[in-house]
Amino acid sequence: MNHSPTVWRCMTILLTFSFIRPVPVSCVQFIPHGYLTVEPGTQFLMGSNLTVWCHVTKYQTTQKWFDISLDLNGEAVPSRRRVNRTTMVFYLPKVETANSSVICKMREDHQSLIVNGLDLRGGLPPEKPGNIICETTKSSEIVDCSWRRGWETHFTTYYNISVRRENGTKIHSHQIKVAEKTTLPRGMLDTNTKYLLIITAFNYFGLSESDPYSLCIGDIVIPETPQITQVVFMNNSAGATLCWKTSESSSNLRVYVRLRTEDIAWALKEVRVLSEGRIEVDDLKPLTEYEFQMRTCKSAAEPTHGDLNTSMKTACSKWSSSVRQMSPGKGPSRQLDVWRTLSSLRTHGMQMVTVFWKPPSPEDYSGEVQQYKIFWVTDQKHEVTCAAADVQWTGRVSSEVQTLAVAAVTSYGTSPPAQVTLTHSDALGPVLEELTPALSGKALLVSWSWPVDHHRSALAAELLYYVIEWRSVPAADLQWQKLSKDLHSTSVTGLTAGVRYDISLHAVTSRGVSAPSSRTAYSSEKTPFSGPNMSVLAHENRRILIEWDELPVDQQRGHITKYTIYFQGLDSTNTVLNVTVPVSGPRQTWLDCPSGALVLQMTASTSMGEGPPGKPVSSLPTTYAVNLAIVMVFIIAVLIAITANLMCWSCIRERVKQKCISWGPDWFVDNMPNLECSNAIKLLEHDGSEPVFSSIHSETPLSSITVVSQEARDEVYPAIHIEVTQTYGSERPIAETSLLIMSDESGYKPQIATLAHQGEETNDKEDKQNDYPESREEDGCAFVLGGLRDGFSFGGDVDFSDSPRGLDRSSVTCLLWPTTAETIVLAEQSVGRESLSLDLTQDDIMTPDTTDISSSQQRSETTMLNGGYFPQIAAAGGIIR
Repeated sequence: MNHSPTVWRCMTILLTFSFIRPVPVSCVQFIPHGYLTVEPGTQFLMGSNLTVWCHVTKYQTTQKWFDISLDLNGEAVPSRRRVNRTTMVFYLPKVETANSSVICKMREDHQSLIVNGLDLRGGLPPEKPGNIICETTKSSEIVDCSWRRGWETHFTTYYNISVRRENGTKIHSHQIKVAEKTTLPRGMLDTNTKYLLIITAFNYFGLSESDPYSLCIGDIVIPETPQITQVVFMNNSAGATLCWKTSESSSNLRVYVRLRTEDIAWALKEVRVLSEGRIEVDDLKPLTEYEFQMRTCKSAAEPTHGDLNTSMKTACSKWSSSVRQMSPGKGPSRQLDVWRTLSSLRTHGMQMVTVFWKPPSPEDYSGEVQQYKIFWVTDQKHEVTCAAADVQWTGRVSSEVQTLAVAAVTSYGTSPPAQVTLTHSDALGPVLEELTPALSGKALLVSWSWPVDHHRSALAAELLYYVIEWRSVPAADLQWQKLSKDLHSTSVTGLTAGVRYDISLHAVTSRGVSAPSSRTAYSSEKTPFSGPNMSVLAHENRRILIEWDELPVDQQRGHITKYTIYFQGLDSTNTVLNVTVPVSGPRQTWLDCPSGALVLQMTASTSMGEGPPGKPVSSLPTTYAVNLAIVMVFIIAVLIAITANLMCWSCIRERVKQKCISWGPDWFVDNMPNLECSNAIKLLEHDGSEPVFSSIHSETPLSSITVVSQEARDEVYPAIHIEVTQTYGSERPIAETSLLIMSDESGYKPQIATLAHQGEETNDKEDKQNDYPESREEDGCAFVLGGLRDGFSFGGDVDFSDSPRGLDRSSVTCLLWPTTAETIVLAEQSVGRESLSLDLTQDDIMTPDTTDISSSQQRSETTMLNGGYFPQIAAAGGIIR
């Protein structure tokens, strides 16, 4: 016991080194630093007190003291006692664990070292074998014996089987290990001799011997083990037929069957014997895999239901070999619930029928519904097929058809056809009683009774069942339910509060369907959603005739109990009068009201309260409306008269005209030239012949154009030397700049024919300039010579001696003045209508006013050149200071 086993060494290495490196392949490298001893030993009876000594042998020659500890299954043992410097004793009370380990450790220089360890094994002595059973068959050459082993010992247990005669003589003995059954050779046993069978169990902790079992071959012979040859399931999978056989006669045998599925234990099932070798088992589920076993017993034997493996003092065979088989799918076994509605309109012997049905219950079939079939018979059989998702069908059938049949087709079968009658019986049906709301407004309790003189017992026809219908208003899908004939009440669920439902009850008899009993109800009422719409038919001084529409059903949300009409005068905001009108009767009435204009509104009320008012309606008495029309006509006439008087004033018209002109585009007010007065057009009309001029001021005729070279141009267009001085606030001069007066070679502009015409044009221009004083000049040029009057002094010597013509204000129309004040270019845009000779000096530079006067005087003295066209004037250079 002082040497550690190899298994413990491996465990010690695992606990010590697994946190820093993998466990080594070989465990023999561990070097112990001492040893452990255990009393009473490493194999102990479970529940015993153990004492463990830990001896450290590494430092026996030194005088060091060490801290020694012990771990039991990873937990420190607190109870300990030091014997000496190298030995420590530990106490383990009542150890109940079958497999344990102890490890002794020592602590040296703040380092923990493993001294050694041991494996502890606890166990129990074997229990006395009991419930011994021995069996054999007529054809068997062995005897099978079994027993109950008892509790778990956690140690290897051996069983010694011995057979003795009644006088104690042993005739057979053998030993087996950890078993619950054995076999004995039948040849050594006489048929009518009694023997004693004793089973002895023993292990490390002790032994136990069973009670003697009386063994006689004649008493232990059992029927032969049967064999299941075939399992046949029924069409609905609710049952199965088992075919079996045995090697002996089965006339005096009773058959027992047990079965199980994968998730349940064995269950003994009752069987029904169909014939020899055929039995039937019921209450099975479809699409389930079953495992079947069977056994036979003599008629006098009754197996113990509590323990199917026990057959003491019985004569039952062993359980047969298992047979596994999957039950097929189940087809519907019950009829569908069906109903119908009929159209009152019949044409050409045909009637419109709508057939309803409920899908089959999932517990009644397996697989999936594939389709529904509807069929009826007249001269021939008619059949209609509907999809699996359909729950109703509408079609035309002959008026002679009295019944229709509906069946569901599934993947494993077809349901029995359900009949629905199309005929009506003459008998009165039950009468619906008061409907009571339930389930917080989500259901209605419906009850009915039969009239005294038409009780169902008095009916000649047999009552089959009831059908209750309900439909929400406005019209929605029909809901229905089939009820047993024994019921007198039911509940309609799935209703919505504030919605009206029409509920009808039908009694279906063997003669047909009775007349329905119908009622209207709410599962729970609410206040109306809005008020009714109303209108005023007549309004007198203190009387008013009003009419209102019935509130739509979906806005009533309950039974309307009353209507309330509210009056309010337009001249009084605080006084509101109301009148209550009954629900029954005509929807119009005369009411007394205040005088003057009124605003009316109407509300509806249910048992839950008054709803919001409807749309307000304004009304005026008849006399008030006439007076108002007269006042309006008078006001309109006054406005028209004022407008007509204002339009007669010229100043008003002129201002309106000017305002319209300012809002309109510029081309709308420009005077377009009259092309009929152009001499050029007249000349072209006379094939180029020149007209006879009646005045020296007529427009210059067209002349030929001559191309002039640069040298000739310098001679024709003399240079004008201008000396210009400009000041801005101060007298500081600006740099010298050349001034160039260039001709406009872009085209020719016609001259004005006569002085009188010129004077009229000048007057027109002056009028326009008065209306628009500055805009015209600013739009035409960026710099105008006449506009240099403010802050600009112009001085210089200008020599026009070489020019054949003079220069007026109209000859120079635009001056382009750069911001750098380097060069000023004056471009002449048009040739003047007359030629003037000017000697330009500082005193000759005039303001725009004097320039206009001088220009008009010069134009009056101008004569026309015979050549028709006069050259432009360009200043080749000028000096500005």
